[in-house]
Amino acid sequence: MNNFWVVFTHTFVTKIKSKQFLWVTAITVGITLLLVYLPSLIDKFSGDGEKKIALIDQTGQLEEAFKQSAANLDKNLKFTETAAEEQKLKEKVLEGELDGYLLLSFDEAGLPRGVFKAETLTDQSLAGNLQMALQQVRSQRAAQLLNLNAEQLAMLNAPADFRQAAIGENAKTEEELNQARGLVYSMLIIIYFAVIMYASMIATEVATEKSSRVMEILISSVSPVTHMFAKIFAVASVGVVQMIIILAAGYGAVKRNMDTFTGEFFQFFGFGGFSLQTIIYGIVFFLLGFLLYATIAAFLGSLVSRIEDVNQMVSPLIFTVVIAFMLAMAGLSNPEAPYVTVTSYIPFFTPMLMFLRVGMLDVPLWETALSIGLLVGCIALFAYFGAKIYKGGVLFYGSAGLVKQIKRALQMTKENG
Repeated sequence: MNNFWVVFTHTFVTKIKSKQFLWVTAITVGITLLLVYLPSLIDKFSGDGEKKIALIDQTGQLEEAFKQSAANLDKNLKFTETAAEEQKLKEKVLEGELDGYLLLSFDEAGLPRGVFKAETLTDQSLAGNLQMALQQVRSQRAAQLLNLNAEQLAMLNAPADFRQAAIGENAKTEEELNQARGLVYSMLIIIYFAVIMYASMIATEVATEKSSRVMEILISSVSPVTHMFAKIFAVASVGVVQMIIILAAGYGAVKRNMDTFTGEFFQFFGFGGFSLQTIIYGIVFFLLGFLLYATIAAFLGSLVSRIEDVNQMVSPLIFTVVIAFMLAMAGLSNPEAPYVTVTSYIPFFTPMLMFLRVGMLDVPLWETALSIGLLVGCIALFAYFGAKIYKGGVLFYGSAGLVKQIKRALQMTKENG
């Protein structure tokens, strides 16, 4: 046991003090804070955002109604009336005096239509606001042609009263689903990036020691199995420390700027609340998923003789994580889909897919326990199998196919008892 802690402490301290850890943590925290403060930064540096538009009302009837509708949508829109020819307007736009010009006219049915011309079509928000303003004017004009009064027009444009209600005994409300969706979405991203980053780190760590021949010295004093699990738990501890720092920074920033998080995205994902049960499940599946992929990454790293071959060796593992993440993202909108249910029992997909189900649905306890049992059993199987491969893999050098390398590692294990 002392050997375990020696390897564990050495790996943990080395990784914590490494420039890679410090830089990755600092950059990730910086990106997190930037994303949180981005809306306020955009507002701060956008200035007044005044847009100068030449408004040419060829009907003589739509100008005031259109300007009022546009002002309600965007107060930064400034209209200038001009009777200049279109060629003159083009020159002003190209010289930067105007952001564009809008021609208003009637179509064959007597309804408003518009043509907006600008130097480029990159500012879609400007064109979108002009289109919405024109749509409001069009509705008012249509009401006049149909002899509708203001109340009838309001009734015509009023949105349908549509509500949802779950009649299941333990079904979650729409608000609870939104809160769960936001937390599940966040945890899935954490699991995805953590597994990819730290599993690859374990494989690289093992390959580095093996390529430098340090492994031969270590194995003479520490058993390969002890060495493998010490590496896994040391890197896992490094990952936990890094995640705590990043999440603490992100959580503090979000709490201080919660008022700036508005819009359909934040309403749909419900970042305003959380469930303690979902967080506990997230931690459980995160740790189990990490152990599964880290164990596989450790023995894959032991089969590599050169650091350059690590990425190629662990690529099938990374593809598996990517597939699981894509399935989980697709399942966020419909967690009861059959493919989500089926794949949640496959150990390689369980950490993300079963976590998605328990976070979004009322999953029976026996189903959760069954998936966790299968995952734990798979971890134990790979730990036993991986330890045998690791024990022989760290002692031979050379390159070959994956299957041949595994056979060779198992043969080395038998020869060395």
